Amino acid sequence: MPESYTANDLLNAIAAASKTLSERKDEINRLNVFPVPDGDTGTNMSLTLETVVDNLANLPIGAGGAEIRKAITTGALMGARGNSGVITSQILRGLCEGSVGHEAVNAESIDSAFSHAVDVAFQAVRKPVEGTILTVLRDSAAAAKRARKKKLSTDEALEAVVAEAYASVQRTPDLLPVLKDNGVVDAGGYGLAIFFDAFAAALTGKEGPLGDELAFARGAAPKVEIEQINDWEGSAYRYCTEFLVSSDTLDAEEGLDFLGTMGDCELLVGQNPNFKVHVHTNTPDKVLAYMLERGQIAEVHIHNMQLQSAARTDALAAEGEAARKPIGFVAVAAGEGNAKILKSLGVDVVVSGGQTMNPSTKDLLDAANEVNADAVIILPNNKNIIMAAQSACGLSEKPCAVVPTTSVPQAFSALFGLDEDASLEENVEAMTEAYADVRTGEVTRAIKDAKDAHDNPIHEGDVIGIADGSIESVGAAVEDVVMDLLARMDAADADTLTLLAGEDLDDAALDALVARIEEAYDELEIDAHRGEQPLYPVVMSVE
Repeated sequence: MPESYTANDLLNAIAAASKTLSERKDEINRLNVFPVPDGDTGTNMSLTLETVVDNLANLPIGAGGAEIRKAITTGALMGARGNSGVITSQILRGLCEGSVGHEAVNAESIDSAFSHAVDVAFQAVRKPVEGTILTVLRDSAAAAKRARKKKLSTDEALEAVVAEAYASVQRTPDLLPVLKDNGVVDAGGYGLAIFFDAFAAALTGKEGPLGDELAFARGAAPKVEIEQINDWEGSAYRYCTEFLVSSDTLDAEEGLDFLGTMGDCELLVGQNPNFKVHVHTNTPDKVLAYMLERGQIAEVHIHNMQLQSAARTDALAAEGEAARKPIGFVAVAAGEGNAKILKSLGVDVVVSGGQTMNPSTKDLLDAANEVNADAVIILPNNKNIIMAAQSACGLSEKPCAVVPTTSVPQAFSALFGLDEDASLEENVEAMTEAYADVRTGEVTRAIKDAKDAHDNPIHEGDVIGIADGSIESVGAAVEDVVMDLLARMDAADADTLTLLAGEDLDDAALDALVARIEEAYDELEIDAHRGEQPLYPVVMSVE
């Protein structure tokens, strides 16, 4: 595989990594065990990265390296939330500054970037603690240096950094007693490892994580139990205070000293004239007054951490008290809307995936293990995922079976066939029968020249309509192909049409399509939703 990466490759990798971090923020948040939650680590890190991506998206086409680095560091500084977000912003700043002077991404430039990131991040924290995100960063940098000395290729160097990041995360409980006491790893370090992993995987073009993720995340390992922390009274400060400061006169060292007298977890990062302030204090008014005397402030966020801690404790308690079900469900789907519908119908875990991104056996096994139920049914919703689902069931320690749905609409119908009083085997049979009469149609664009089921030519970019796996319709417009496909699916003889709009079909186009279908099939009941699936503007079913 070629290892010559362009600026656009790097930008796309950052965007992909940010998306992954956002998708997994709740997983990271669950690792917060301190009585002072300071917001949620996963949320704060993901929000910081989202601001970076927004900044990058506003760059002109062909922006140079200096512009890109400025967009990253400025976006990270302005978007940093909480302790973890501010530290993440400094890591990104260090990576950018350390890459100056390097024209290519290789083991040498990776080493330089990580080495400088360690310097910048550690300078930002007055009292670094071992077993945190800083430890994971330092260990990752050491791996980058070893990769440089061994003269590894770019991809090999990235894989080495990712592997060491996860290994370092696993060691954090040995360095920080509160983590070991609660049976978890450091949340910030885990979030950083996930970010490195997703970035490297996207850049190198490899599907799935490059690193061997945490041992406790594997199906064969014991489930981590997160204890509730109810000892707020031992914490000295109540308000997490953070804001931006614009000042030409602020002395950063003096400002940091002042923050140290106001509370703890103090951070003052940035460069004249733009700074980010973060501190835990009981007197946020005094902190704001001090900075107002020296400049202008903006984006002020003051959070009562005692209330945050109580809310999190209540949430964990409710989660722990959730009733165990006789039968739970795992479903595969792409699109936020589809996931919401499936969960409203009783699905416990939705695994992101579909036609172009098939989840692995491990993904499905992990999801099945996550379900709080005596038995699990997996709905693969794609013919290419059925075998992986069956493999996952074969490895599951709890009774597990597959209802071999090949589309999301089939899963909708199958779920209506559930009988909670019936056995696993009886439900598999009943649910399979429930979707037997469902015909599925999908509309997308051809990615290459081909022929349809009737030997008619298809050209790259044509809109094509697929009925139960067979290409039955070809045209230039999505709406026209939908209408032709409905006719070929005998919609006139059906009672119900379920229509799922993809992310490429806006609300106006959806309304116009529904109106046209209603005009053509006045007796057909239409149930339209926003599925938000990628690549397929329309997925539908008739029954």
